[in-house]
Amino acid sequence: MSEMTMVQALNSALDYLLGTDKSVILLGEDIGKDGGVFRVTDGLQSKYGEDRVLDTPLVELGIVGMSIGMALTGLKPIAEIQFQDFIYTAMDQIINQMAKIRYRSGGDYTVPMVLRTPYGGGVKGGLYHSQSGETYFAHTAGLTVVTPSNPYDAKGLLISAMEYGDPVIFLEPKRLYRTIKGSVPDKEYKVPIGEANLLKEGNSVSIITYGSMVPTVLSTVEKNKIDADVIDLRTLLPLDIDAIIKSVKKTGRVAIVHEAPRTLGMGAEISALISERAIDSLLGPILRVTGPDSPFPYRWEEYYIPNEKRIMNAINRLQTYG
Repeated sequence: MSEMTMVQALNSALDYLLGTDKSVILLGEDIGKDGGVFRVTDGLQSKYGEDRVLDTPLVELGIVGMSIGMALTGLKPIAEIQFQDFIYTAMDQIINQMAKIRYRSGGDYTVPMVLRTPYGGGVKGGLYHSQSGETYFAHTAGLTVVTPSNPYDAKGLLISAMEYGDPVIFLEPKRLYRTIKGSVPDKEYKVPIGEANLLKEGNSVSIITYGSMVPTVLSTVEKNKIDADVIDLRTLLPLDIDAIIKSVKKTGRVAIVHEAPRTLGMGAEISALISERAIDSLLGPILRVTGPDSPFPYRWEEYYIPNEKRIMNAINRLQTYG
């Protein structure tokens, strides 16, 4: 075991995958000599060569298109998009090709690839480097959408994603890249895709969250001594709805916390699923604590991203409801 940041854990996972499977190829902008904009791929090109760790032109559409072609011909590409904000120029390839080839071919062809990208705010990136667009991908059948919240999950989920056999969008909360550390096995291990993680058990409220908001929720609950279930979704598509409903039926009160904008965010879908399956267990409204429906600001990030005060307002409202 080693103490690692999320960047180090992801690098360890990529090192393992490259070292154990020669069909694994990394590609992206500046990921080779420079090790990527956040240095996640640092040192891998010098270790495995330019044929395994490829620097590409600054064309996201081309990166995704090349990766799909590689995956269809027996390789296992792991592509990096420098910032999730830049991924939108590749949405045609992602939605109309990457996500649909298995269905279109009747299962004859699959696309075993991972598309990695840092997302979210908290690093003063402004409106073009801070977006959380997870629901664009979660809305698309044929994709699997994963987002880790800690170094242990980051390595285990990335290894599972590469061995999944179908395309995975791997969203990395850049705010957590170097701000948290955790114990990570040096050897190979897997964190199952599609399984949420119950980080804390309680009886008064269920707090459902993921990605960058997990440390904020945990610190809020621990500091204020809240008797809460805290669920880290880890996988956004497919959702672990069984874990959510089990918790809701126990507590009867639900708050959903995410950094992405409120309208049509993951909180809206989770609220609908709870209403359909466990409405008789609810003791109050389902509350969402989210980013506002506005572009991400360069300044005033602390007002955009959900914080302790906003989370506690929701918890207090639920606990005093009725």
